[in-house]
Amino acid sequence: MKSKTMKVLHEVGGRSMVGHVLRAVDALEPTCVCAVVGHQREQVGPHVQECLPAAVLAVQDEQLGTGHAVRVALEALAAEGRRPERGTVLVAYGDTPLLEGATLRAFAAEHEAAQAAVSILSGVVDRPTGYGRIVRDDDGDVVAIVEEKDATADQRAITEINSGILAFEAGFLAEVIGRLGNDNAKGEYYLTDTVQLARDAGLTVTAHPIDDVWQTEGANDRVQLAAIGRELNRRILHRWMREGVTVVDPETTWVDADVVLAPDVTLLPGTQLLGATVVAEDAVVGPDTTLTDCEVGVGARVVRTHALLSVIGDRAAVGPFAYLRPGTRIGTAGKVGTFVETKNSAIGDGAKVPHLSYVGDAEIGEGTNIGAGTIFANYDGMQKHRTTVGRHVKTGSNNTFVAPVSVGDGAGTGAGTVVRRDVPPGALAVSAGQQRNVPGWVQSRRAGTEQARAAAAAQRSGDADEPGQAGDATPGDA
Repeated sequence: MKSKTMKVLHEVGGRSMVGHVLRAVDALEPTCVCAVVGHQREQVGPHVQECLPAAVLAVQDEQLGTGHAVRVALEALAAEGRRPERGTVLVAYGDTPLLEGATLRAFAAEHEAAQAAVSILSGVVDRPTGYGRIVRDDDGDVVAIVEEKDATADQRAITEINSGILAFEAGFLAEVIGRLGNDNAKGEYYLTDTVQLARDAGLTVTAHPIDDVWQTEGANDRVQLAAIGRELNRRILHRWMREGVTVVDPETTWVDADVVLAPDVTLLPGTQLLGATVVAEDAVVGPDTTLTDCEVGVGARVVRTHALLSVIGDRAAVGPFAYLRPGTRIGTAGKVGTFVETKNSAIGDGAKVPHLSYVGDAEIGEGTNIGAGTIFANYDGMQKHRTTVGRHVKTGSNNTFVAPVSVGDGAGTGAGTVVRRDVPPGALAVSAGQQRNVPGWVQSRRAGTEQARAAAAAQRSGDADEPGQAGDATPGDA
């Protein structure tokens, strides 16, 4: 991946690759999960246990192949007193994020029904390059898995490939894991050599081709990661569309795996719904909107907005060009409009912040209207403070609320007011002095400028229009 981040921790659809695999594995309700970690285990181990706290970690200090990794896992489980003596042991890989729990359940059930010692999840692909091949005899029975570097020309032509996902009878696996050798092109201990050991013992080996080979695809570079991401997004969108969501342009719409959408949601082009975002029915999101870990209420409308960790109430209107920062809560039928930024603030039911404003660390009551160009000055250079604006308050344009300050219910403020003291309910706060005009200021201070020439021309025109002045038209003039 050419990255400081371990491969399996790269994200697809809002989860790490290994996080997707752990989710699929957990769907089997296994008695135990063991994760083998090696390179960069200080990153991977804590993440695995964050995703699946009950997982046992096994450290593979040297990467000596898949057979060695499974031996390390069994040793770690034995040390915990949890080594499986019977039942099914499933082996999966941390870089196959499209793998589904239903697929693993079906695979395990088929393995157990066949009473097999080893079962292989296989797939038939047009281009098998890079994969181990499933070798069958004339009766169709599996006789071997051959890695590409060890394959003959005829074997390389086989299109049934080994996904790497295997199921074992636990007793058989425990008995043969120590007998694997490393006499191969890579000098590694191949887990797939268990197939020959099972055959030699007269035990059953089965392979179960999967139609959806995408589920077994891994990502070894960022090109493959992007391809898997596109495919995952396509699947997510198709699932939601089949459940009643309108996606106007799937090519430009991205929805993470943990997002929840209700029927009759509409997603317009350029929309990204990320993290644990939840959108309720009849809401319209987009175009050109990114919501991360947000809640959107019934019938809300969110247009050209960037929002993070925010709650947008039923029938609320947001945007265009709004920025909702963490802690924003907009009540039912509330509005946050054009070029408005909010942070750690509650906008009450029916309250409106329509234009060109910053609302930080504030509480705005029901039905209040905040005038255009208003700033909630929440920071004094050392600490953040809160502003409270009551119910049904009408504030003028270009106000500044210097926190901490409170405005009572039903109060108002004049345009250009700087509110530094609490405003009682029903009062009007005005901080600007009476307007004073200074005649001739431009001519004396800006002489020779376009501004001064425009003022002089306007004055001449005004003088000419005065009644009784030369040039005025009278009723008797021809």
